[in-house]
Amino acid sequence: MTDDRTAQIGQLLAQLATLVADQPTAREPEPVVRPTRLLFTVEEAAEQLGIGKTTAYAYVRTGELESVLIGRLRRIHADAIAGFAARLVARNRAA
Repeated sequence: MTDDRTAQIGQLLAQLATLVADQPTAREPEPVVRPTRLLFTVEEAAEQLGIGKTTAYAYVRTGELESVLIGRLRRIHADAIAGFAARLVARNRAA
């Protein structure tokens, strides 16, 4: 190999070392953001409210806890759960 060729290879290796050193460090992956659920089963709503599922079904039957039918599935909207809890608290304060 000629001295020119050796010098060129040395320069290229130096450039390569600089490029590798300038590489950004690996970033942590972005966390996956899952959409907030809006509809819950009666059992899930009961769990959120801290009541039994039989009691939750009784509130659904009387209409105190609003629910919707989707085909044959009964679901309770998150706002209905929050509203029901707020009404219970208000009733307790008034008593």
